[in-house]
Amino acid sequence: MFKTNVGGLDRIARILAGLVLLALTLTGVIGVWGWIGLVPLATGLLSTCPLYSVLGFNTCPVKT
Repeated sequence: MFKTNVGGLDRIARILAGLVLLALTLTGVIGVWGWIGLVPLATGLLSTCPLYSVLGFNTCPVKT
């Protein structure tokens, strides 16, 4: 299983950013590149970020 390394405000910001990008894409405000919003949405919902693991970052206060 994936290690939890996204917590608190980071998680909320990722989910909101992902939802905003997807909403803007679906309403035609921005182009197809807005589908990239799936990445922050997924990492926020799953509380794990592969890039954080590679770089050694952890914003989750709970030790896992």
